[in-house]
Amino acid sequence: MHADSGGPSLRRWSVWISVALVAVLLAATTAVLLAISDLSQARSRLLDVVGPAVVSAQQLGADLVDQENGVRGYVLSGSADFLEPYENGLDRQSAARATVVALNTPKVAEGVNAVDAALAAWRSEYADPAIAAVRAGTPVPDDAVGKQRFDAVRAALSTLQAELAVQRTEGRAALNDSATGMAVTCIVALAVLLIAVLGCVAAMLVYVVRPLSRLREHVGQVAGGDFAHVVTASGPQELQVLGHDVDKMRVRIVDELDQAQERNAALDAATEDLRRSNTELEQFAYVASHDLQEPLRKVASFCQLLERRYRDKLDERGIQYVDFAVDGAKRMQRLINDLLAFSRVGRHRDEQVVVAAADLVEEARGNLSHVLEESGAVVEVGTLPEVQGEARLLTAVFQNLIGNAVKFHGDQPPHVWVDAEPGEDGMWEFSVRDNGIGIEEQYAERVFVIFQRLHAKETYPGTGIGLSMCRKIVEHHGGRIWLDTTATGGTTFRFTLPGADADVTVPVG
Repeated sequence: MHADSGGPSLRRWSVWISVALVAVLLAATTAVLLAISDLSQARSRLLDVVGPAVVSAQQLGADLVDQENGVRGYVLSGSADFLEPYENGLDRQSAARATVVALNTPKVAEGVNAVDAALAAWRSEYADPAIAAVRAGTPVPDDAVGKQRFDAVRAALSTLQAELAVQRTEGRAALNDSATGMAVTCIVALAVLLIAVLGCVAAMLVYVVRPLSRLREHVGQVAGGDFAHVVTASGPQELQVLGHDVDKMRVRIVDELDQAQERNAALDAATEDLRRSNTELEQFAYVASHDLQEPLRKVASFCQLLERRYRDKLDERGIQYVDFAVDGAKRMQRLINDLLAFSRVGRHRDEQVVVAAADLVEEARGNLSHVLEESGAVVEVGTLPEVQGEARLLTAVFQNLIGNAVKFHGDQPPHVWVDAEPGEDGMWEFSVRDNGIGIEEQYAERVFVIFQRLHAKETYPGTGIGLSMCRKIVEHHGGRIWLDTTATGGTTFRFTLPGADADVTVPVG
């Protein structure tokens, strides 16, 4: 069962933090967007409404002055050309008035109405009657009336322009206030976001990082070798579960370590027994090479002496018995010598050297010169590389394989081919091929078992140790040997040996 703190899990805690951060971000974004909208509205009102209204009010004043001057000039001169400024002023007056009215405030509307009323009074009481009188040639109304009415127009227009100036000032103030508000909003939003992020970081440090650091310290103590230290964890449920699992792993490691120590103790005892057995084997090898050899030599010598001295007194069966005894003694000697050589492979090490494989084959051919000459065998050697190993043992491999190829020949004179090709990982793959009687695929592994023979000793002499010794020598050098069952005609043995530059660890044994 896992430990349960009863507190929120890391996943739930992270969800809460994420929701809080998103809420703060949304609130800050909304506040900034509202401030930008307010600034945009204030700017749009000042530049798109108030500003054009102020300019239009000034243009309206110019249009009204043009109208008044046109009427005055027409009255004085009677020339219709002076009515052109009056008519143009009338045309432009409507557009300017519409722009001012778009400001749409009570005081501005009141000012526009006052201008309209004063202008209507000037036209009805003076401008229109004066124009009509000049056209009709009748007396023109009193100019003082026209001046009085147009002064009222100027007064109303001044009041309107003053109100527009106030509106422009207020618009500028609103724009400045909006800009300041947006700056303050951005600063506050950034501050809130910063505080929220710092709060999350602090919570992460206190709630996650610190418990995780303590857990790492506990694990570090165990990793440093203090396996008795109990691993505990606080904080989120996940960290507590992790600490509990790590402590379970620690307990399991301690149990397995105790078992390993027990196995090591047993292994040490077995190693000591093996060392003692090896010592006894050395003693046996000494006895086999000295004490057992002497009686066998005596048996063979006296049997041969018996045959020479009493040959004329023994019948054919007696001579056959003596030959059997001599042959048995000699075969026993060969068997003891082969066993002794087999047991010494890897035990009495020579220096590992780099040697030309061609030299090893040449030495093996020299050792087999009598057999090769007697059988008429031909040994062809291809281009062979340099290898590393114990020259004496590697020579024995080539000598055994070539000797077997000569021994198990068919009707044709023995023909042996020795060649090599690059292998993997710096190894070289050698092949010894012959035209002999061959080996069936079912015996591909059996031929490497010690004392295993496929033919009777009367047909092919030998002790059945040669190929076993070859496998032991090759494996001692980090390679492997096998019967090539895909080859046709004769027998092909393949084996690998480390090249001169190969990095091979020689097995101990």
